[in-house]
Amino acid sequence: MLLGTESGIELFNQWSRAMNEPWIESPAEVKNADLWRPYPGFEAAFGSSWNQKAAFTHRINTARLLSASRDADPYQRAATVVQLYLEGLEKSQKLEENLHVAICIVPDDVYANCRPESIVAEPEGVSVTRGVIRERKHGQQNFLEPYDHHLYRRSPDFRRQLKALAMEYEPPVQIIRESTLRLSSKNNFGERGVSPLSDRMWNLGTGLYYKAGGKPWRLASARDGVCYIGLAFRLSDRQFDGRTACCAAQMFLNDGDGVVFLGEYGPWYSPEKNEFHLDEEAAQGVLKGVLDTYRDLGGKRLTEVFLHSRSGLGPDELRGFQKACPSDAKLVGVRIRNERLGFRLFRPGTRPVIRGIFSAVTERAGYLWGTGFKPRLGTYDGWEVPVPMRIDVQYGTADLETVATDILGLTKLNYNACRMGDASPVTIGFSDAVGEILISNPDVKKRRPQFKYYI
Repeated sequence: MLLGTESGIELFNQWSRAMNEPWIESPAEVKNADLWRPYPGFEAAFGSSWNQKAAFTHRINTARLLSASRDADPYQRAATVVQLYLEGLEKSQKLEENLHVAICIVPDDVYANCRPESIVAEPEGVSVTRGVIRERKHGQQNFLEPYDHHLYRRSPDFRRQLKALAMEYEPPVQIIRESTLRLSSKNNFGERGVSPLSDRMWNLGTGLYYKAGGKPWRLASARDGVCYIGLAFRLSDRQFDGRTACCAAQMFLNDGDGVVFLGEYGPWYSPEKNEFHLDEEAAQGVLKGVLDTYRDLGGKRLTEVFLHSRSGLGPDELRGFQKACPSDAKLVGVRIRNERLGFRLFRPGTRPVIRGIFSAVTERAGYLWGTGFKPRLGTYDGWEVPVPMRIDVQYGTADLETVATDILGLTKLNYNACRMGDASPVTIGFSDAVGEILISNPDVKKRRPQFKYYI
């Protein structure tokens, strides 16, 4: 299914024709051409045919869309833009054909205007002060200026709001900016900078293949019966006490599937420690909720449950997690955080440390490099001295090297792009994205548990 303006749909149709063809980067057009792997064509890469024509196309009026994106009220702006895309999803429900993924092509002006910190160059309508927005979030009505208070309980980021509200419909959403579909690897002056064409084809091909129900790859080192659960926190934008937050849990399995569960709001944030921690009851509810969701989806028996968190696990949380964990499964709590201002490792020569290096400092703690020099590519694709992850096994018994191996494997489970690995495991790296979509839109009627709806 394809949703966009006339120009956006034409750009994607041109892109679709190119997706079936191979592409190799020319050293004359890109720097360090060896860094960008050749794209062999969709069928050769994924063993599946790419249909050049969408099963259903919904055209959005360009003038309406651009006008909506310039509304002076950021909440009204995002809501109107999202609604124009939801109209297409709603129409698609009348079709007998089963649609697997909804591709939303977004003009760059709309993308620039409909973000939380966007500044619209020539806004339309009456601007709303932060104080008025705060009152409307609390539901305060104004008889002189009637408004839909539901709009102010949603994210002003159209991407997060569209992902959340589109869960009411079956197909997951893939949002693509028009400039991403440029069939050139050269960035001309005045244009938005994009990665080389082969890289964009790999990334979009991987994301769409996964959201349509395929598995781009799976970990050869994964162990059956083992799950990894990342805890994501986000402060409430409805409560202004600086402590109220919500927790979301995301589970990943050895085959790459993900399950998401949203917990309860509570005073989980400590400004003094700059950390999030649940109480015993909330911790039990979060873990029980994600495990129950997994079983409802036909999940198999678990033998080991690994909890990943940036803030670590407190004693109250541990008691709650222990109560929720199956009695025949081993529970292990691991804190993972990037060591921004701490330990670094260097090696002789001009190349940085190799990705995957692990340095143990105790039997339960060590440093793991998710970024670094990649021998297979013959280069380093970063901009700074590689930053390691600090790994601390805070609870349970587990071999530290096995824990580090699992975490390095989880850096490869980003199905939203085609990379050799990210700087953080998927349990931590995508926690913010999941939290932003779920927690920023608390009135979402239908929350789907599958991870493909959140990326």
